[in-house]
Order: sequence, then structure tokens, then C-alpha cells
Amino acid sequence: MLGTIVNAMAIIFGGLIGLFFGQALPEKMKTTVIQGIGLVVLLIGITMALQTKNTLVVIASLVVGGIIGEWIDIELRLENFGHWLEGKLARKGEKSGFTKAFVTASLIYCVGAMAIMGSLESGLKGNYNILFAKAMLDGISAVVFASSMGLGVLVSAIPVFIYQGAITLGAGLLQGILSGQVVSEMGAVGGLLIVGIGFNILEIKEVKVGNLLPGIFIAIPITLLFTKLHLGM
Repeated sequence: MLGTIVNAMAIIFGGLIGLFFGQALPEKMKTTVIQGIGLVVLLIGITMALQTKNTLVVIASLVVGGIIGEWIDIELRLENFGHWLEGKLARKGEKSGFTKAFVTASLIYCVGAMAIMGSLESGLKGNYNILFAKAMLDGISAVVFASSMGLGVLVSAIPVFIYQGAITLGAGLLQGILSGQVVSEMGAVGGLLIVGIGFNILEIKEVKVGNLLPGIFIAIPITLLFTKLHLGM
């Protein structure tokens, strides 16, 4: 759990810097930096998505995952949790943006190959290198996000800790089925979700990334099934 703890603390520390010293940055500069991060998020997502070896797996994973996510309505639950935290923690002047900041930051920090692979490496091998690198990236982006979006960014450390911690603790149970191909397809699905996050940051199109999250884990059985049936593109 060391890597996950460091990651969560980096978000909190970076967010605090952004809250207390972010006002020194002009609003135009913050907007430009956020847009730059949005473009980088798109690049990371596209790069990850192109690593798929079987497009059918990605399609099926997103379809099935989207159905499950809509049924559970993960996005709504995240927003409701954000609203509850908003009422408890946010100052009056920043209530309007607290939930958006919390949901956006939570998805950015939780979705992706580094979160999944770093947690798996931590749980299976005790290797924290990936999560330490992710902590550095998350901490830097938290400075910018918190300076422009507020306290909600800091609170995103909670779902990061729970999500990555659960993967780390459960990694031992999945050790026998997480082949290189399975991990590759999970990363590809996560990559497309990161592209969706990039769209949201740049306000190109609102994508319900939260409701598509189950697709990352649905990719495990679908990859195994498609491999057995020799289905691919």
C-alpha cells in the first residue's frame, strides 16, 4: 500500500500548494495550463488505446461496461458523493465548482494504465516505481487543478486511495489470469476513457467516463473469452 499512500499524499500536497499559492497565477494562465493538460491527457489516452491487439475486445468491453455503469449510475453516485462532501467541506465561495473538481480529478487520477498497472505491480511484486512516478505527475497536476478548481481536487485523494488500494490488495487473487494480453486490453480500454476525460477538460463533448469505468475490468473476461474463441481483428 506504500505506493498508493504516497500517491494520495502527493495529490493532497500538490492541491494545498495550488489552493494557497495558486492565486498568484493569472486566470488566463490557469486556463491555458488546464487546456495544455487536457491536450496531454488526450495524447496519453490515444497512445494507450492504440496498444490494443484486438479492437473487438475494446468495443465489447466498453459496450458491456457502459451498460453496467449506467445501471449502477456510477457518475451520479460520484456526483452525489461530491455534493455531500461539498456541503461538509467546501467554503461558500467555491461550492459551485467543488463537485465538478472532485469528479474530474477523481476520474483523471483513477482511470488509466498507471493506476491499474502500478497497483498491480505493488500488490504482486512489491514494486512501487510506477505509482511513485504517477504520484509525481498527479502532484504537479493537482497544483494547477486546485488553483483553478478549488478544494474538490484535494478530496479526490480519497477515491484514489480506495480504488488503487483495492486493486493492490486484490492483485494476489487475480495473479493467475492477468496475462500480458489481458493487461494490454485493460490499458487500451482505460486509454479510451482517458480520451473521454480529455474531451471533458477541453469542453469538447461531455462524456460519462464514470459510467464507462466497469469496461476496464470487463476487459478481463472478454479478453480471455475472445482468446479462447480466436476472435480478433
